[in-house]
Amino acid sequence: MASQFTSPNDEEIPPPERPPSPPPHTTFQTRGVHAPTFSAFRPRDIRFTSPHAMNHIAWSCDGKKLGAVGIDRIVRIWSPEKSMEPRSCTTFSGGHSDDVDYIAWNPTHPDLFCTSSQKDRRVVFWDGRQSRYVQQIPLKFAPSQLNYSPDGKTILYTTINKQMFVLTYGKEGDETKEQWHQADMGGKVIPASTATFNHVGDGIVLTHQSEHTIRILDYPGLNVVQSTPAHVGGCVAAALDPRGRYLASGGHDSIVNLFDLSEWICIRTITACDNSINALSFSHDGEFLAIANAGNYVDICAVETGIPLHRVPALGPSPTVSWHPSKHVIAYCGQTRIREGGPPPSAWISLFGPGM
Repeated sequence: MASQFTSPNDEEIPPPERPPSPPPHTTFQTRGVHAPTFSAFRPRDIRFTSPHAMNHIAWSCDGKKLGAVGIDRIVRIWSPEKSMEPRSCTTFSGGHSDDVDYIAWNPTHPDLFCTSSQKDRRVVFWDGRQSRYVQQIPLKFAPSQLNYSPDGKTILYTTINKQMFVLTYGKEGDETKEQWHQADMGGKVIPASTATFNHVGDGIVLTHQSEHTIRILDYPGLNVVQSTPAHVGGCVAAALDPRGRYLASGGHDSIVNLFDLSEWICIRTITACDNSINALSFSHDGEFLAIANAGNYVDICAVETGIPLHRVPALGPSPTVSWHPSKHVIAYCGQTRIREGGPPPSAWISLFGPGM
């Protein structure tokens, strides 16, 4: 049975280190930006009694739906504007034979999404207007992450053995209707932990947890066009600024780098975090960067200055964080820490921001 809580984690969360004052022309006041007072808000936490973690959470392209996966074979979809009560979610089942690990929404349609499972090695496609899945694709290797192209007709997926593959949507041979297929990569083997399309869809950003560089490939050629040193000990996360100015990268070294996409140089380094980075997400206006990490918190930083604005308490380390596509609200999830003599661990989802 699920229950809702609003109390922060019992553990003391250290405040982030504040960097030196930024140049005046980069501040919110000078640029006329009205930033939310993040310190005035409290997280909204929803717990689920489960021995497993909630692994991934994502917003639909219109921001009206929030999907979460991880604790079982079921995909859960909420409409946060109506309710985030555990029982109010719409559930989708029958597509996976084992626990679901990842969810990605089609960027062109608010009802279309896909999910993946490492254990059953499938990618399953869904339409939120019907309960049964639309298509299943069995894979040779266990998928770990999914990412749509801007037009919604290509998907990059990475595997647990750190390789990237491609799925494409269309007709093949004598097929009468369009569906998803495994793309021919011309025999190329592309190592990657994460893979993300650029905003145009003609380039791919790759990270690898054992490599210190970020690689940029052209698409569909899949040739390396840029390789930039980024992190000591491996690069594990990347995110693109919706304005097209910056690429953010995070590593095991607990550092977040911001690269200028016009010159491919690191123009800003954010050192507020104390732990290995798990995930990064830009707000819809590109002004704020949310940083999920191995600690019990999520950091929100100002993009143009690198200054930490607020440390959001979490019930445990979050493997992911996602900004709402049109509001200053983040969603994140995970599992509570196991404590000696304490209650059993539970899965959780949290929302933070105005109106939550």
